[in-house]
Amino acid sequence: MKKLYKLGVFALVILTFTGCNDRFDGDEILNTDAVKIDSVKVAQDTMDVFTIQTIKTFSNYTANCEGFYGYDYFHTNQTERRVTSYKFKTSAACGNTVAKASQINFRPQQTGTFTFKFWNGKNAAGENVWIERNIVVR
Repeated sequence: MKKLYKLGVFALVILTFTGCNDRFDGDEILNTDAVKIDSVKVAQDTMDVFTIQTIKTFSNYTANCEGFYGYDYFHTNQTERRVTSYKFKTSAACGNTVAKASQINFRPQQTGTFTFKFWNGKNAAGENVWIERNIVVR
């Protein structure tokens, strides 16, 4: 009985150390980087305060190895927002370039004209380029 108990504990220890690897080859994130927002879709350019509107952004990613990571959403003043999108890159084999949509839910808590600036990369002089959209909140 003692040998059976020791064998059971040994098997449990082995399973604990080998059974914890639930990652697949290629899914390790190697880095994150800004990705330019190619286009923006705002459903309504006028909305009510305290309602929610979805703003979609579209960017290009390399299939199988890149994807949407998140946004930097900066309140530069009361009514201006600067949005930069980020992508992750994994160690998986890459494929073709594909366009993918991501979204922001905008819920204003005051009235006014809000200006959104979406990062669209850099120009030849190395300056940031922005896609601008205005939303009137009443």
